[in-house]
Amino acid sequence: MFSRRMKLSAASGFCYRFGTGLKAGADLLAMLQSEGGYGPPRQRAAMMSIREAAKHGELLSESMKREEPFFPPLLISMIRVGEATGRLERALLSLAEHYKHRLALRQKFISSLAWPGIQLILAVLVVSLFIWLMGQFNMADMLGFGLTGTSGVLKLWSYLFVFTLLVGAAIWAFMRNVGGVQNLIPLLYMIPVFGPALQTITLSRFCWTLSLSLDAGLDPIRSIYLALESTDSDYYKSVGKEAEDAILGGDSLSGALKATRLFPDEFITRVEISELSGTDAESIDMLAQEYDEKAKRAVGTLSGVATGIVWLGTMGVLIFLILRIAMSIGGAYSDALQPI
Repeated sequence: MFSRRMKLSAASGFCYRFGTGLKAGADLLAMLQSEGGYGPPRQRAAMMSIREAAKHGELLSESMKREEPFFPPLLISMIRVGEATGRLERALLSLAEHYKHRLALRQKFISSLAWPGIQLILAVLVVSLFIWLMGQFNMADMLGFGLTGTSGVLKLWSYLFVFTLLVGAAIWAFMRNVGGVQNLIPLLYMIPVFGPALQTITLSRFCWTLSLSLDAGLDPIRSIYLALESTDSDYYKSVGKEAEDAILGGDSLSGALKATRLFPDEFITRVEISELSGTDAESIDMLAQEYDEKAKRAVGTLSGVATGIVWLGTMGVLIFLILRIAMSIGGAYSDALQPI
């Protein structure tokens, strides 16, 4: 099945290979031919389509635009700016670093969840083994849930599968903003520890894209739109018009962000201070580096929260089961000691 969107890792690899090749003076058509051998079928087909267009003198950005939504909007815009300024290789190599940074944050978060995930799987296996043993030795249902033997294990796993599907569906609905559910993001940000960490990671992604776009020569309005797009949140994307109107009205970058009524006061203040220290591109670049460090700490915070939830949940379930078993055994002894 074809992927509708170019994966982040694929975009990073393409930008690095293509940027390096252009810097070395390699032939454009030869590089596109080579790119046609990378990735899944959708990516290879897109690259060959671009090569055919390039043979007839069409710009890369124009042929990539026709392949939407496969190529990320940021990649298309950066290539368009690079073609217009004659700095295409620089734009691609900078974008490769940007994608690499996003991948590093994602991988750090996923790897930090590995141990909690192992704990959860072990807990499920322990409970499953106990249920199976009760059936093998014709033991009484000590858990009181009617789950014994192989059939009990299969029922337990089916319940867990349905629960996982429901959680997955909820995450999918949130990411796709089904029913405007992302309007609840401000409420998520109010959750202690979890909320501020989530917001910091989003602001870091916004800053990196904004800095990259401004440095490449994009105008502030287009840069803000791309930065909002990079958050992958319809909640953030929805305020682009407010920022655009503010800039057209003569506001500075910080004023435009303030007009969205979306960014925290602390962030707006840091943008204002950064603007006083240099050009927009330089100031936002410094702010992006600062939020990069904050994002790394925020990832650690989120993984710690996830670890704590999994650990407490696992311990809670095990303690509950132990108490159920103890009460079952205690009840059996009590009945046995009753006078006949």
